[in-house]
Amino acid sequence: MTERISAAAARRVLLVLTFTRWFPVGLTVGVSTLLAVERGMSLAEVGAIFAVQGFVVLGLELPTGGFADALGRRPVLITAAALALVAGLVFVTAHTFAAFIVALVVMGVFRALDSGPLEAWYVDTAQADDPHVNVELNLASAGTVLGVAIAIGALVSGALIAWHPVHAMTALELPYWTALGFYGVNIVMIAVLMREDRTHLDSTGLGRALTSAREAPRVVLDGLRTLAASTVLRSLVLVEVFWSVAMIAFEIFMPVRLSELAGGEAHAGALMGPISAVAWGLFALGSAGAGLASRRIGVGWTALLARLLNGAFVVGMGVATGPVGLIAAFLLTYTLHGSGGPVHGALLHRQAAARNRTTVLSMNSMVGGASFSVGLLALGPLAEHTSTAVGIVVAGAFSIVGAALYLPAIRQERAAAGAGDVEPATI
Repeated sequence: MTERISAAAARRVLLVLTFTRWFPVGLTVGVSTLLAVERGMSLAEVGAIFAVQGFVVLGLELPTGGFADALGRRPVLITAAALALVAGLVFVTAHTFAAFIVALVVMGVFRALDSGPLEAWYVDTAQADDPHVNVELNLASAGTVLGVAIAIGALVSGALIAWHPVHAMTALELPYWTALGFYGVNIVMIAVLMREDRTHLDSTGLGRALTSAREAPRVVLDGLRTLAASTVLRSLVLVEVFWSVAMIAFEIFMPVRLSELAGGEAHAGALMGPISAVAWGLFALGSAGAGLASRRIGVGWTALLARLLNGAFVVGMGVATGPVGLIAAFLLTYTLHGSGGPVHGALLHRQAAARNRTTVLSMNSMVGGASFSVGLLALGPLAEHTSTAVGIVVAGAFSIVGAALYLPAIRQERAAAGAGDVEPATI
């Protein structure tokens, strides 16, 4: 039997693996769209390319969530990290629409496998050692580490683009090649640091696989029953429909809009490095601030206000007529994006149990990925035929509506606090 990990040790592993998972993302987050545009893709084609990832996640999210709950979070996470490496390699070498599609298909499989296992492993491992551990506070800390990791990665990316020491490739390519090395580091760190007790499964690899195949449908069905039975959980998952559309604006359209205002893809790529670094630093502060705000006004109200203001600042990005205004609105958007993540996750965890925790998180991610993809297919052509600014404004205005879906969770939180089941502030 695997030696029990203390809650404190589980927290350290969560934070380290969060950093190694997201640092390479920071290296590429500001240049992915620009690299595709540099290689001749139109904005509508870029939308279609990135939409593929969401549709793959839609098809695989629930099965892979159940697979992780049944087989184990560690092997699934290692597989996901390996696929991230493959996806990055295909993307950086792609020069055609079809090749980019292949890269995003692999990325979609990675994202489906990656969605939830680390958080679920942490929650179950920590609670097994200390049932009263404040997992929500530590998930907020992980959100802060995530932001710091991406901020550092983005800063390094911008420096590499500005330096451009390898003239055999374009300036936008070097951050991608660098990221591939760090994806390898992440695989090693998962294998070394992450341990879990899976003694209820067969000891042989084949037996484990067959057992997981039998258990996964049951786990998935249990998660779907939980969703069908809970108004609060349904509302929380539906928030992703609106939140994901806002993400199209600040993840996909922002670099393109900046290139329009600042004079070309390479110049925008160099700027996106330090801009993204500051943005993800503010994301980290926003995650930390969510903990403070939830102690005063509750987790549900913190989530609602974060989403409401996030959408408003996305609209501000669209109406900005110069790079300074665009960048300022983008930074505020990311601050609120950081605030919303941990409180949304905390509300989801309240609706889940150990047997289906990964599945609940996967359902949330599945809806988000599908909404992101459908939104891209609609907003990409809209931006192509009108303007990038119009696409951003429409995305932001639509996302604001979704904030109201936190009201059932707020009512539940208020009722639980009144009954003395939970503290009014729990992050």
